[in-house]
Amino acid sequence: VVLRVTVGPDGKPTKVDFARRSRVRELDRAAHDAVMRWRFTPAMRNGKPVSSTVLVPVEFTPDR
Repeated sequence: VVLRVTVGPDGKPTKVDFARRSRVRELDRAAHDAVMRWRFTPAMRNGKPVSSTVLVPVEFTPDR
């Protein structure tokens, strides 16, 4: 799964879209929900934090 995440100046995700989905809805939802709980280091412009967009790959590995 690859997510397109808009990160606010506070480092919190403000919007999460799918750039590439898996073939399993539950995995897509798990990736989305996990990234919404993450905190990012915001982009900086002229020394101040600003909103930006980043692609975040999430890889699932099955238990064996």
